[in-house]
Amino acid sequence: MDSTIINKYFPQLTEVQKAQFIQLAELYREWNAKINIISRKDIDFVEERHILHGLAIAKVLAFAPKTSVLDVGTGGGIPGIPLAIMFPEVNFHLIDAIGKKIGVVQEIATALGLKNVIVEQRRAESLKTKYDFVIGRGVTDLSVFASWVRGKFSSKQLNSLPNGILYLKGGDLQADKQSFKSIFDALPIADYFEEPFFETKSVVYLSIG
Repeated sequence: MDSTIINKYFPQLTEVQKAQFIQLAELYREWNAKINIISRKDIDFVEERHILHGLAIAKVLAFAPKTSVLDVGTGGGIPGIPLAIMFPEVNFHLIDAIGKKIGVVQEIATALGLKNVIVEQRRAESLKTKYDFVIGRGVTDLSVFASWVRGKFSSKQLNSLPNGILYLKGGDLQADKQSFKSIFDALPIADYFEEPFFETKSVVYLSIG
């Protein structure tokens, strides 16, 4: 698997962005040899199963310039880092409680020259800032995740979707749908990407704004 899978679904990328995505995959492979930030069985498929997976959010919503986005439980920087490359005029705040992982994410963001990313070892509950969108990938149960970020949304609206949560999730979503009802929408990633890996995965949108 190589970076052409990113170009396949995002043909509008600039040469700078193309180079950054190639470098991002290389950085993940280098760092994963030292610190396990990505599953060992997935590292050969990092472009598809991690970088492209994170970019599914970009298919659901092209963030407007100056949008503020919080990535909670960013782990190795997914989905925040790929989206920061995709949207250089959008501000991303990446947080995780695990310092070792956050250290790697900071190194990666610096190596890529990303000026629109802040990386911190923090818990979401401790933040006082307001954001337009909160993103995450398989961090915890969706109802728990939503409770962590309750009250952290800006009242101003900059995007075509009202402010809210965009969450990458796999498997059955019936329980989540029952929990959130009218504010819940699930968008199958297989509608955007044809690889079998995405057949059971969705971008869940919870409208908060």
